[in-house]
Amino acid sequence: MICPVCNVEMLIIEHKGVELDYCGHCRGVWFDRDELDYLLSFANADINSLEIRPLKKRASEKGEKKRRCPMCGKRMSKVMAGGDTSVVLDYCVKHGGLWFDGGELNEVIKHNVSQQEWGRVLGFVSELFPAGGAKED
Repeated sequence: MICPVCNVEMLIIEHKGVELDYCGHCRGVWFDRDELDYLLSFANADINSLEIRPLKKRASEKGEKKRRCPMCGKRMSKVMAGGDTSVVLDYCVKHGGLWFDGGELNEVIKHNVSQQEWGRVLGFVSELFPAGGAKED
């Protein structure tokens, strides 16, 4: 699969039945439909499915350009994920996949799990990625 940011081949990382596509260059991560919930359940995180909310047109025009889905090549929608986070993700409506730029995965997790669970989830997620992959901003 090709990274929607760098246009380079991504690495396939498998851990406890979760297979993710990871870009070693920009540290972005592609989650197929429901993979994030599946991964968090393995880390015993007390989290409901993340709510995906579309951005209003004005908000989405301010930031990054729309990226193309690494699966189908169609432009993805800009969405907000989870509760009180300002992290903007890329979402493929057709496949239900989410693209996280480097550092965004940690931000979404940090704002959607309890403080007590944060360390456990971060430890689990960091097992997935090569050194420096799951960076915390």
